Amino acid sequence: MKKFKSLLSMMLMGTMIVVLSACGDDDDGGMNVNDDSIVEIAQGNADLSILVDLLERNPDLVQLLSNDGDFTVFAPTNAAFASLLGVVGQTSADDIPDAVVRRILLNHVLSGARVASGDITNGLTATTALSANDILTFGVAGGGVTVNGANVTTADVDASNGIIHIVDAVLVPELELSIVNTVVEPAYFNKNFSILTEAVVTAGLLETLIDPEAELTVFAPDNDAFAAANITSLEGLTADDLTPILTYHVLGSEVKAADLPSTAGGFATTVSSLGGDFYLTNNANGVFINGNSQVVATDIDQDNGVVHVINRTLVPASADIVGVAVAAGFSDLAAALTEAGLVDAVASPNGPFTVFAPTNDAFQALYTALGVDGPEDIDPLLGDGTLSAVLTYHVLQGRVFSSDLSDGLMPSTLQGGDFTINVGATVTLTDKDPDVADPTVTSTDVLSTNGVIHVIDGILLPIDTAL
Repeated sequence: MKKFKSLLSMMLMGTMIVVLSACGDDDDGGMNVNDDSIVEIAQGNADLSILVDLLERNPDLVQLLSNDGDFTVFAPTNAAFASLLGVVGQTSADDIPDAVVRRILLNHVLSGARVASGDITNGLTATTALSANDILTFGVAGGGVTVNGANVTTADVDASNGIIHIVDAVLVPELELSIVNTVVEPAYFNKNFSILTEAVVTAGLLETLIDPEAELTVFAPDNDAFAAANITSLEGLTADDLTPILTYHVLGSEVKAADLPSTAGGFATTVSSLGGDFYLTNNANGVFINGNSQVVATDIDQDNGVVHVINRTLVPASADIVGVAVAAGFSDLAAALTEAGLVDAVASPNGPFTVFAPTNDAFQALYTALGVDGPEDIDPLLGDGTLSAVLTYHVLQGRVFSSDLSDGLMPSTLQGGDFTINVGATVTLTDKDPDVADPTVTSTDVLSTNGVIHVIDGILLPIDTAL
């Protein structure tokens, strides 16, 4: 094992220092107890400050362990939490999601009983406040006590509402233990990936991704990456909705950054994920998927694979170029394609194509400049085949993403001519009509099942029309 084995070694090899404070009877025959609650005692111990901070993120637990009652609490030291953070790859307890913190805390609490060290026998088990399935197992040897392998370093600290045993390791619940050192770990223990974690659980993919026998590559989007893809909540989404998206981020083999295919001097290459093909650009500008999702951190190595972090969630295409254009409201483009008889040509299964798609306003500006009402008037005015020539001048063979564009690139179009791509503060396109302003690319990398669409604010013209 990797990191977790080293943690277990620290847990099991340390000297067990147990301070046994037998509870004597008071004059009334009852036990002597501290007037301070469990929470107050923890707050007064500088070596439990991380535990206190985590408790304070759960006010109801603070209230519970401050009230009257009978609790047994196993309190990890600051060093114990620091060791756990190192194992799960986080730098601060503040990075751990609240839901995970809560689960870990509850796994340290026995409710309804004060279990003193003298009551513990070797092999004794107890159910924690987390769930009936989360069990603590005790050991007694050489005058010392262990709990789930952690050493009790200070025992029997009496409180008004229970008893505290200080331990030298965090008692991690079974679920979290199963996630450690898997490709799920970097997201599960980091609050910036809470949407991804929730999606994995909702989709029922957790068991698949923590399989110790698997060899996987995960391109992991953080919460900001979901927002960039206009996914800010999973409310109303089902496993059927989420599974195609999540599996689209996973490769069925381990691929380190150095092994990603280079596309220098070319265009995006096809990569097969568990959810279908995506398109990878790997050039001097970085590594990109489907054009607008950049790999921003690489090679987070785990026992069953590797994780790379991306800054935009990947969403597989669900419609072809024509379907995407219609759904996005490009009604004038659709009308022009229909008039020119090109709908079937750019629909599935043909392609793949790259389409620089003019907006409705761009088409209307052209019609106004020509003094015509719509696409049906283009050929009668300018000659048969003109509309088809103009439209196919906007189409490239193959998938060309924004991450593949370079200044001065002159791609060949389906019409047969070319135009020039100018990359600067914005991306503009220079066509064959010098008297018309160069269209600007206003939106990029709209994926379709048979290509990709970039939106432009003007019409590209394959000839000098003297407009």
